[in-house]
Amino acid sequence: MESRGGGSQILMLGLCVGAIYAAYITQGVVQENVSTRKYGEKGERFEHLTFLQLAQSVVCLFWSLLMLQVWPNTKGSQAPAAAYLKASLSNAIGPACGIVALKYISYPAQVLAKSSKMIPVMFMGALVYGVQYSLSEYLSTFLVAGGVSMFALFKSSKKVASKLSSPNAPLGYTLCFLNLGLDGFTNAAQDSITKKYPGTNAWHIMYAMNLWGSIYMSIYMFGLPGGGGWEAVKFMQHHPVAAWDIMLFCLCGAVGQNFIFLTISRFGALTNTTITTTRKFVSILVSSIWNGNHLSLQQWAGVIMVFTGLMYQIYLKWRKRSAHKKTVVESEKKRE
Repeated sequence: MESRGGGSQILMLGLCVGAIYAAYITQGVVQENVSTRKYGEKGERFEHLTFLQLAQSVVCLFWSLLMLQVWPNTKGSQAPAAAYLKASLSNAIGPACGIVALKYISYPAQVLAKSSKMIPVMFMGALVYGVQYSLSEYLSTFLVAGGVSMFALFKSSKKVASKLSSPNAPLGYTLCFLNLGLDGFTNAAQDSITKKYPGTNAWHIMYAMNLWGSIYMSIYMFGLPGGGGWEAVKFMQHHPVAAWDIMLFCLCGAVGQNFIFLTISRFGALTNTTITTTRKFVSILVSSIWNGNHLSLQQWAGVIMVFTGLMYQIYLKWRKRSAHKKTVVESEKKRE
């Protein structure tokens, strides 16, 4: 019975890994394609990239409603929709900044910049809260910071730069780091909600976040001057291929979110972090081969430094968790 249960767990983990890889690697290719492609005979670009965030929120909203019908949560009290007001606002703005960054920097540069989330977290922890980190943790952070810096210092090929709508590395990296900061706030707010309302499940969080996200982005895109929502709709009407690209982007996001939540609920956040981190490296590799974003040897060295640092950090977390489990087991044996 145990081996059968263990086998089903391995199959489930394999399904989650495969689905997350397939969804987000495909989404990365499509996202880069939408941001760099010239549509139609006139070679028009899809300039209103924030529309991608709105479209994805709407699709993920309906996806989460479907999941709640299939797997309704009957345990404990749910968090009220109003609890997600702040978290969903930062969750709407942050990813939108990351998407818009693709106007100014290449997709591999965006992925690397967004992979350096640990740097501001450790910096704020040490500076503001007086958290003391180990030498190993500082080493992993140094590798990530050094890798991102090395990648940014060496320019991409002219072919890669020519694909960008408005090449501007400082602005692109600034938008990515703003994305990271807002993501940090979103994660902290979501943790606070789940602690206060332990009965809240992943699908309910996905539903509430995307509900408010859809409202926020709709107000921005269609209610404010310069939002560009109507222009985006007209562009898709003139270029149906762009509409299909955007729909594929949204579906990949919905499937990816679905299996990320499933992974966290079944195997924990650390397993999910390991999967998504390795996926980012594969995304850069696919982007380099598929879309011709050929990186220099120095830039590949920077990529390897970043993911060596990230994987070392994950190893440290696994080791820490294993040591904690061992301590708990030993203490229970002593009690017996």
